[in-house]
Amino acid sequence: MLSWMAWTWPTALVFIGIFAAIGVLTAIEIKYPGGHARKGILGLTTTRGDRLFLTLLGTSYIFLAWLGLFGMPLWWPLGLSVLWGLFCFWKV
Repeated sequence: MLSWMAWTWPTALVFIGIFAAIGVLTAIEIKYPGGHARKGILGLTTTRGDRLFLTLLGTSYIFLAWLGLFGMPLWWPLGLSVLWGLFCFWKV
């Protein structure tokens, strides 16, 4: 049924991670409504969802740039992406 797309375990884990993050943010929003809006170093007022979006967008750019410049392995961009995510939720 899903043979039209090359589903691999790493691809599935990426999507599971994204949906899990959205689920966690939904649970946090139900418990603490309001999105915890704040103004970060970029000068933007962001909510938790905005920071998740910036994290995912930045992560894709980090991986694409790494693949274009260096190729494999992908452990270094994974580490950079985790640091980017922490930075986004801490300072942005």
